[in-house]
Amino acid sequence: MAAKDGGRRAYIGSFTTAGGLGLTTAAVDPESGALTPLHSTDPVRNPSYLAASPDGRYLYAVSETPDGAAAAFALSPEGPRLLAPAVPVDGADPTHLTLSAGHLVTANYSSGSVSTLPVRADGSLGGPARVLAHRGSGPQTDRQEGPHAHAVLPAPGGHWLLSVDLGTDSVRVCTLEGTDGTPVLREEVRLRSGSGPRHLAFHPRGDRAYVINELDPTVTVCRWDGERGVLTPLGETRLLPDGDASDSASRDSSTSGGGTPCSGTYPSALVLSPDGRFAWAANRGHDSLAVLSLDASGDTATLVTTVPCGGHWPRDLTLHPDGRHLYAANERSGDVTWFTVDPATGIPVRGGAIEAPAASCVVFV
Repeated sequence: MAAKDGGRRAYIGSFTTAGGLGLTTAAVDPESGALTPLHSTDPVRNPSYLAASPDGRYLYAVSETPDGAAAAFALSPEGPRLLAPAVPVDGADPTHLTLSAGHLVTANYSSGSVSTLPVRADGSLGGPARVLAHRGSGPQTDRQEGPHAHAVLPAPGGHWLLSVDLGTDSVRVCTLEGTDGTPVLREEVRLRSGSGPRHLAFHPRGDRAYVINELDPTVTVCRWDGERGVLTPLGETRLLPDGDASDSASRDSSTSGGGTPCSGTYPSALVLSPDGRFAWAANRGHDSLAVLSLDASGDTATLVTTVPCGGHWPRDLTLHPDGRHLYAANERSGDVTWFTVDPATGIPVRGGAIEAPAASCVVFV
């Protein structure tokens, strides 16, 4: 729903258990991209990832907790209003969510599963959840002892649903079946062992997909056949300059509160430019944004440079719908920084920041 001033709104998710404010609403300057916080609300715990309905009337949030849930909010110029109590997803620690075929779909990290909830006509969520449990493990026993679904999103066209699993080094291609939206596995695509895939983004053409890997700072380029629902890995690109010491090889065994090691580089999120010329990746630990140039086919991604993210531990990276500004949600420094993208080089230039404790996600409506 459009704001009274005619501009967009940014909604910032956060970890309330780490001091976050819940959902923060901010005004967006259309020229500079600057954010101005307006108000915050915390009716659910740890709304760490958000998604807006296509018509901009509703906002959905995971509740990233051991007894995971999802919540629906009605949007107005006055801010988000919780429609009903959060609905259980029958999965632990949901980290990501999307809308597909009349359902809300969550990726549940700790339980290694994908859940669906029906979206009602008034925007609220129904139940019970339908769950697809992942199976498998990976070679890094401290992080890949079992499945860890980290992201889920629909492929262009809406028929296929792809879930990215850090624990099993794979991407699963699914469909939603029946009126209850039961997720059904159609294919599991194996990526390089130990890479730890985390998130995925599609090329604007819809025929290429890019998987960002958390356990080794790389992005995997894939061909996507939307007719058959087939994902084919083509190659990898590193997200750090050659010789950079902040690589996966520099990790030690110490961990932070969320079980994520404190040293090394752990990429988190990837976004593509609307024209498909550039991609940007957030590197936690290295605390940088990697700038990638894509060739005309989309098959080759070349690292151009890295720039500081403006904070510490960029958990999420978002591109403004106009394609001119990038936003990094820096979880551990507790801020959101914004950048103006050079249209010729793709290199982002820092514009400013706002305080946002335990920030984890930014979406625009």
